[in-house]
Amino acid sequence: MARFEGAQRVPDKRVEMFIRKRFLTAAECTFLCALIDRLVRPSTITDAYGADADFRTSETADLPGDDPLVAIVHRRLAEYAGLDIRHGEALQGQRYTQGQQFKMHTDYFEPTGLDYFPHTEDGGQRTWTMMVYLDEPRAGGATRFQHLAKSIQPEVGKLVAWCNQIDGRPNPMTLHAGMPVRAGVKHVITAWFRERARRHPPIR
Repeated sequence: MARFEGAQRVPDKRVEMFIRKRFLTAAECTFLCALIDRLVRPSTITDAYGADADFRTSETADLPGDDPLVAIVHRRLAEYAGLDIRHGEALQGQRYTQGQQFKMHTDYFEPTGLDYFPHTEDGGQRTWTMMVYLDEPRAGGATRFQHLAKSIQPEVGKLVAWCNQIDGRPNPMTLHAGMPVRAGVKHVITAWFRERARRHPPIR
C-alpha cells in the first residue's frame, strides 16, 4: 500500500498533513468509544509549568495493546502511514464531554522544556500524530490549527495525520487545540510515533 493511499493532503507547504474519511468503520468506532468510556481518567499534560487549570480538561484512556481490535487498529495506522510500529507509543483514547477542551499545544516535546530529556529518552522526539474521530458531538469539538487557519470537524471514522517535524526540527505550524465541545460528546483515538524504536514498544 502506498503511504496515505486515498487520503487528501492539506494544500499547505508549511505542514505535511493528510485527511482520510471513513478510515475506521462505524462498528469499530462504537466498540472503541465503549472501551474508552470504561477506562477514562483525567487527562494530563507533559509540561504543566505555568499552564491554566483549564488548559486540558478532557479525559484519557490508555487502551490495552492486547485487545485484538486495539492491536489491529494500531498496526493499521502504522502501515497506512508507512511507519514502524516499534516506534509507536501505546494507543490512547480521549473523551471530551460538554465544555471540555485542550487549549493550543503541540504534540512534539519542546526542546527547551524542563521535561524534554525524560520524555525523549525512549524513542526520541515525536514525529507523526495519527488521530481518528470516533463520533460527532452535536456542536463544537473541532480541531483547530491556529497558524494554518484551519479547523477540522469531527466525523465518524475520519483520520487526521500530521508530521510534527519539518526538515528534522519541530514544526511550530502544528500548534493546535481541541476546541470546547458545546453539546454532546467527542471520542478520539491518538497514535504518536517517535524517531527511533522504543525500548518499551506497545504490545502487539
